[in-house]
Amino acid sequence: MRSIVIRCVPVSRGVSEGEALVSKQPMCLYDSLDPRTGFIVNRRHELYGECASGKILFFPYGIGSSTSAATILEASRCNKAPKAIVNLETEPIITVGALLAQRLYGKTIPIVHRPETDPSDVIEKHDSVRVNADVGLIEVLRRGRSLGGVM
Repeated sequence: MRSIVIRCVPVSRGVSEGEALVSKQPMCLYDSLDPRTGFIVNRRHELYGECASGKILFFPYGIGSSTSAATILEASRCNKAPKAIVNLETEPIITVGALLAQRLYGKTIPIVHRPETDPSDVIEKHDSVRVNADVGLIEVLRRGRSLGGVM
């Protein structure tokens, strides 16, 4: 496999590795992510029924709602948050949720945005990826099918 590395801008520091969950569709975390289970519950979203818990969540940008910060925070408290978030452009309110999770629960959710290329064009669901928000890099570690079992 040819190495895939994408430069991006760090938003919330940290390094995380995991299975990619990729969407080309924007997402409102408040009405899409169930913080108690980590599942995408918005029936109109292409990731409906998928579990974001413990995965690297890729979506282009958030769609409003200041409650998205509380959703990220509650998902972190319940140990059901994504391992990292990658956006084309990150809403500040999503960042607030990740920063509060670090401050209140000691849980790091690295966030990066403004990648040099759209990750959804080169990264697929189930690829193993590393997000290094300390230096601003996304790296595909392995192409593959599901790395984990049913959650």
